[in-house]
Amino acid sequence: MSSIVPQSILDRLTDVAMPKLASERPSREWMKVGGYVLPVQRSEALVLGSGAAGLRAAVEMKRRNVDVVIASQSAFGGTSACSGSDKQTLHTANSAGRGDDLRALADALASGGAMDEDTAYVEAVGSLRALASLQFMGLPLPQDRLGGVLRYQTDHDEVGRATSCGPRTSRLMVQVLTQEASHLGIPIFNRTTGVRLLVDPSERRRAIGVLGAAPKRHTPENPYGLIAFLSDSVVIATGGPGELYRDSVYPRHCFGSLGLALEAGIEAVNLTESQFGISTPRNNFPWNLSGTYVQCMPYIFSRDARGNEHNFLADYYRTTRELASNIFRKGYQWPFHATRMLEFGSSLLDLAVFRQNQAGRKVFMDFNRNPLPVPGDSEFSLDRLDDDVRAYLANSEALLAQPIERLRKMNPLSIELYKRYKYDITRDPLEFAINNQHMNGGLAVDTWGATNLEGCYAVGESAGTHGVTRPGGAALNAGQVFGTRCAEHVAARRKPHEKVGREEVIIEEAIVTTLRSLQVNSTLKAVSIQNDVQDRMSDHAAILCNISDVRAAADAAHGLNETIRQEGIAFDGASQALRALQWRQMAIASEAVLTALTFYLETGGGSRGARTVCSPDGDCVPQARSGPLENLRFIPERGEDRAEQIHVRLEGSAFVCETQPIRRRDRGYRPFFERDWPDYLTGAVHDPLP
Repeated sequence: MSSIVPQSILDRLTDVAMPKLASERPSREWMKVGGYVLPVQRSEALVLGSGAAGLRAAVEMKRRNVDVVIASQSAFGGTSACSGSDKQTLHTANSAGRGDDLRALADALASGGAMDEDTAYVEAVGSLRALASLQFMGLPLPQDRLGGVLRYQTDHDEVGRATSCGPRTSRLMVQVLTQEASHLGIPIFNRTTGVRLLVDPSERRRAIGVLGAAPKRHTPENPYGLIAFLSDSVVIATGGPGELYRDSVYPRHCFGSLGLALEAGIEAVNLTESQFGISTPRNNFPWNLSGTYVQCMPYIFSRDARGNEHNFLADYYRTTRELASNIFRKGYQWPFHATRMLEFGSSLLDLAVFRQNQAGRKVFMDFNRNPLPVPGDSEFSLDRLDDDVRAYLANSEALLAQPIERLRKMNPLSIELYKRYKYDITRDPLEFAINNQHMNGGLAVDTWGATNLEGCYAVGESAGTHGVTRPGGAALNAGQVFGTRCAEHVAARRKPHEKVGREEVIIEEAIVTTLRSLQVNSTLKAVSIQNDVQDRMSDHAAILCNISDVRAAADAAHGLNETIRQEGIAFDGASQALRALQWRQMAIASEAVLTALTFYLETGGGSRGARTVCSPDGDCVPQARSGPLENLRFIPERGEDRAEQIHVRLEGSAFVCETQPIRRRDRGYRPFFERDWPDYLTGAVHDPLP
């Protein structure tokens, strides 16, 4: 019999206090450009973002004696510190119970297609190092009595490579990494947002820093609170474009830097690929409802405008056993996937919830009631579940009468979490919906995290390394691996700092170009851009889409950006100016995503990952208990698309898309110590491949 976890331990893993931030570095240099007086910060490297990936990059650079600073829009306000699920996952090579092969892990990471094989292998090899170093810094990963890390199965994971500290795993990662950054004395400029990359255009284009904005530091000589960060290397680690969708589980004000990077000529990849899944709405406490929230099999129902309840899943599944077992499977098949709508799979549940919301009904989980039966079938029973479901509950010692009892047995932290936000799921049903959760695409990088702009790197969700699907938690691992990789690359290739010579000109051009978007008398406001962008993405680029709607949405997104270029955005004060600039960049990101999706569909792309491409010419039709859902007939994925990626870049005021084959890994290559050690000693391992 497993132990009862004391309340004090539950509190410690749920209420994760953050350490004091390291002090900023006082400005010793000021520059007068374009009529403004700006503070200047010089360093060897600048990290944009203070989430788990950015902190890892900064810590690893500082350990290699690189002078690095961090600029963060809101320390402890991003997805790493604020988001999660019932047992937020770290996904790595499995060293306990099931021996793992790094090549097999690489194949699993890339199994959804459109992922570079060398990137997958880098993530696989680096996963053990990333995990062990987090343990070294104090991350309380659970172990068995013999020291093995405890594991479980997660999304797109048949081996069981997942582990967790509970719902606050990524926040705990940020905690220990922030403590390490403070110990190493890394300056963190909080409430400071990058608004434009500083690029030296001479000879070979390269990043020389970032123009930032810190509105609370505005002065009469610097009314927007601008600050110039000049550095030899820039690491973009600002997370994904969380504000892109109206129906989103991201914390609020997560803008990312996709628009900023695209403006600087950096290529993006796989912008067509995102993740959607069940989670609580953003206007309450946004949280993913994976894992034990559904493995305890609560009663799922909808409520119409008159307050009537509907057992709507019974319209989709044929038997009570099938219905309950697929609720359970949402625990480790959490993201929506088009193929899982077929054969009465678990994503039929996502579809059903989505359609209830479209009909104006709210959907709830009730943890005090078992699933109600399908009409004409038997009542719910623990003795009538699919074998894999019953075995999991038996191994968890959770074959208990009510969902709340099963949930409390398997994961009491999941209950405590909602109590912290004044919501008692032991008493009240929990509202949820289908929301956007993660972008698998992002900026195109090589195996060191370097973009096509020299001196600029991308890590974490800013980087488009994942392909179509990824195992749950692989994103946390990728951020740690590539944070370390880019730090090694920066340290190995650094040179004595030299002033560019045209710094003042470059900064002035950046200021003029940036502020051109701000027009006090414009009729266009940031809030209208927000509504326009978010409604368009949620209504036309969510789990169900079709080519005509997506094409029209892309045209409308381009039209919005043309209006912004011509009219600018209204603002009042430094804070509104920054928000206007962020929504301008989000409008750019939205057009890039919709243009890439249009390109994919117009070249014959089908349903894969997060999106179902509906068409009367489709070969696949989801089945419900009542029969085929003909209005949801869809086009299947083409196998050849798995070997390609869609690259996107901004040329002038238009986006250009092109397919490129994924980078293959030489599967016959075997390292040999004496042959390969000199390349490491001389730094040749950091050189581009011939």
